[in-house]
Amino acid sequence: MSGLESLSRYNRHVHRADYLRQVPSAIRFISAEPLLSALPDLDLEGIDWVIAGGESGPKDRPPRPEWFRDLRDQCLETDVAFFFKQWGGRYPKARGRELEGRTWNQYPALPELRPKGAPRAQRTRLAASA
Repeated sequence: MSGLESLSRYNRHVHRADYLRQVPSAIRFISAEPLLSALPDLDLEGIDWVIAGGESGPKDRPPRPEWFRDLRDQCLETDVAFFFKQWGGRYPKARGRELEGRTWNQYPALPELRPKGAPRAQRTRLAASA
């Protein structure tokens, strides 16, 4: 498993995903934590998993909901697993984990367990809450 962190600090860093795609790995993931801006130019080709979350700590910067919605929608459109970790706040998970009324707990399907031609996101591991 190969991952890329700190991509979340503004759209100008999305080119780092190009380097991640060059790494031979069964699963490639992007950790967009803390998400500090929208990432409209992020190319998810060859990426299996995106983990997103807000900043926590005494000087946290509250995220905009549309940043997470847009990133989640990009994942859904490209069949990339999406995991929403937290909104952030003074303490981790202070604002909860729900995005639009549910939790997003997708994990990438393990390649050796994924039938040929099957989607990369393991949709059966979703946990919805109302």
